Amino acid sequence: MPIENISDTARWVAIYRAMETERPDAIFRDPFARQLAGDRGQEIVNTMKQGRSMAWAMIVRTAVMDEILVDTIKGQGVDLVVNLAAGLDARPWRLDLPSTLQWVDVDLPEISQYKRDVIGSAPPKFHYESIDADLTDDKVRQAILTTLGARGKRVFVITEGLLIYLERAQVESLARALHAQPSFKWWMIDLAHPELLKMMTRSWGKAVAAGNAPFRFAPPEGTAFFAPLGWTEKVFRSSMEEARRLKREMGAAPFFRVMSLFMPKSRKEVFRKFSGIVLLERA
Repeated sequence: MPIENISDTARWVAIYRAMETERPDAIFRDPFARQLAGDRGQEIVNTMKQGRSMAWAMIVRTAVMDEILVDTIKGQGVDLVVNLAAGLDARPWRLDLPSTLQWVDVDLPEISQYKRDVIGSAPPKFHYESIDADLTDDKVRQAILTTLGARGKRVFVITEGLLIYLERAQVESLARALHAQPSFKWWMIDLAHPELLKMMTRSWGKAVAAGNAPFRFAPPEGTAFFAPLGWTEKVFRSSMEEARRLKREMGAAPFFRVMSLFMPKSRKEVFRKFSGIVLLERA
């Protein structure tokens, strides 16, 4: 199977960033994406069902997260970004952010070392650090979060592409662990609707499950899931609406827009929140 482990999903997504970067009208440019994805990433996209046609969703997610991140850092005085399960994200090398910003990536040793080897001596645009850790180990995660929580005063946490692979109880545990650090003010995630999870499982379920990375988390209550855990929705950006704004819609988008004209209001809201990029704020 093309996906052999959870880290392969980072190579998969890196190909989509490379595809966007190579467009003449790119909405972002990641100069390391193609090299980070490597032949393995290309193999995954080539063999996955609708591997190339679904690139729009990951491209839109990257672009919108960039926007939210930059706006919050510049507008709210963020002094530390903590990127959990960072994978092959190269934002510290491509985003123009204050030179005083601290950025810490945390991920498994193998994928973190691979990224360091590929990027080599290229200088980041602000202070950067990489921590090797298995975030599924509660004691290890707690020690890291406690240390980082003491390092910053206004901390922005990212878990891009992570939650969908976790069990509900694991997301609850992570949310509580983050909220236990008073300096952690914002948490940016991507969130799927249960119906989207079913669709993704039908298309890619066997491939990701074979790599021990099945799709799991898509709470029916949406962002309300996080409220009892100390986090409230500050921003919700619908992936489909953002795709239209950014001119990166899927091919069937016009058809679905016509169909939505005949939907009841409640169904339209489900459709709007099928997939989204969310900024949670400490309650």
